[in-house]
Amino acid sequence: MNDEPTFIDVLSMDNLPIGATKKINTEIGDILLANVKGKLYAVDDMCTHEDSSLSLGCLKDELISCTLHGSRFNVRTGKPMEEPATEALNRYPVRVENNRIQVCLTPF
Repeated sequence: MNDEPTFIDVLSMDNLPIGATKKINTEIGDILLANVKGKLYAVDDMCTHEDSSLSLGCLKDELISCTLHGSRFNVRTGKPMEEPATEALNRYPVRVENNRIQVCLTPF
C-alpha cells in the first residue's frame, strides 16, 4: 500500500509570477494557487461565506480578498481575516518539480 500523497501537474512556474494567483480546475473543484514572494500556496478557490471565486480578488502579501463582500483570507493558513467569512479555506500541499507546479488534492 502506497501512503505517499499523489500530486497532479497543474502549471508551469513561468505562468505564476510573484504576486499572482491562478484558478486551477481539478476533479475535486477549483483550487486557487498563489505565489507570495516566491512561496507557493494552494487553497479552495471558493469563498466560504458566499459562492464567489477568490481568483477574482486581489492578492496583497498573504491575503486574498473576496470581491463579493470584502472578506480576506490568509492563503498560507486558509483562515479568514475579516468578516463576514468565518470558516477557513482548505489548504493543499504544493511542490515544484522541473519548473512545474504540482498540487496534492488531499487537503491538510
